[in-house]
Amino acid sequence: MFRNLFKNIGPATLIAAAFVGPGTVTVCTLAGANYGYSLLWALLLSIFATIILQEMAARLGLITGKGLPEILRSAISNKIIRVTLIVLVLAAIAVGNTAYEAGNLSGGVLGLQTIFGAQWYFPLLLGAIAFGLLFYGNYKVLEKVLISMVVIMGASFIATAIAIGPDFKEVLQGLFKPQINSDNILTIVGLIGTTVVPYNLFLHASLVSEKWNLPSDLSAVRKDTVISVVLGGLVSMAIIIAATALQGTEVAGGAALASALEPVYGSWATYVFSLGILAAGITSAITAPLAAAYVVKGCLGWKGNMKSWSFRGVWIFILVTGVLFSSIGLKPLDIITFAQIANGLLLPIIAILLLWLVNQKLLGPFQNKLWQNIMAVIVILIAVILGAKTLLKVFELI
Repeated sequence: MFRNLFKNIGPATLIAAAFVGPGTVTVCTLAGANYGYSLLWALLLSIFATIILQEMAARLGLITGKGLPEILRSAISNKIIRVTLIVLVLAAIAVGNTAYEAGNLSGGVLGLQTIFGAQWYFPLLLGAIAFGLLFYGNYKVLEKVLISMVVIMGASFIATAIAIGPDFKEVLQGLFKPQINSDNILTIVGLIGTTVVPYNLFLHASLVSEKWNLPSDLSAVRKDTVISVVLGGLVSMAIIIAATALQGTEVAGGAALASALEPVYGSWATYVFSLGILAAGITSAITAPLAAAYVVKGCLGWKGNMKSWSFRGVWIFILVTGVLFSSIGLKPLDIITFAQIANGLLLPIIAILLLWLVNQKLLGPFQNKLWQNIMAVIVILIAVILGAKTLLKVFELI
């Protein structure tokens, strides 16, 4: 029974592990510490949006047997439009993944610093670990271990959220009574950006096309997507609930959340949290450059596999750039928060392209139904409105 259970665990598990990274821990901690339960609705919206978009991406990968960039290239006959969109996608993923990679490494550094103290070489150390895993390609076993550590971290947050004894009436209000103002808009976009990650759409389609190849597998793909995303979202919500214990205190770093774990783990709380965020950082630091490489490979029509130097060159660039940004002295909290906001701004662009693709004839009877298009349009409109509000907020700050 357990063998069949793990055999049927699909790519969405890796997608959930990718978005439950240091950015999730940091942004959710800030949301809970600064706004209490009032932004839980943003995560509920994010879970809904993630399921809608990831299902479309996974369906494309399953039915066509290709990744999103390959589908994009074959679906557009006009050369000028095709080249323009490919350049747009390449630019969006390059910016988003570079920022995200810096945030992943900075989050992992927070975990190391809490245990061993600050050391200048920590970003280089984590970068070297990610490099070794990606270069030699023999990281599946270690990746499972890292995902397990992230699950342990998630379990600790859920246990803490229960132990703190939250006010369930306020939790329900936070879930179903949206609050948006000029003070919390950047945090809202950050929460959406840390859950609905644009590069995960590309990665999901590619991984699904490799694992499954029959239309009859669509039910398994959807089940895998819904279960994995919901569980990941519940972990994120638990972090916000746990972080409400920090209200009234200044959160100078993600490690401050360890104080909220004290009721459950006592003096070991710091180490439990630090190992969890370290594992989350390394796992996400692997998936971000890997997804970027798949995108570039598909957009430019490169042949070969993960061992080809063109493929390696892309993820090496993303990884090295992430290490540099993580090493130049910027506060990890600032880098991680910026990465989530950047993802939130890039989301509408990628989502619009995805919606267009799932309505093409190449999917045959598996094109979007009317209700799926309505749901996707609602998600995109919300993403566009929040993105516009964010730009206005940023310009006000400038």
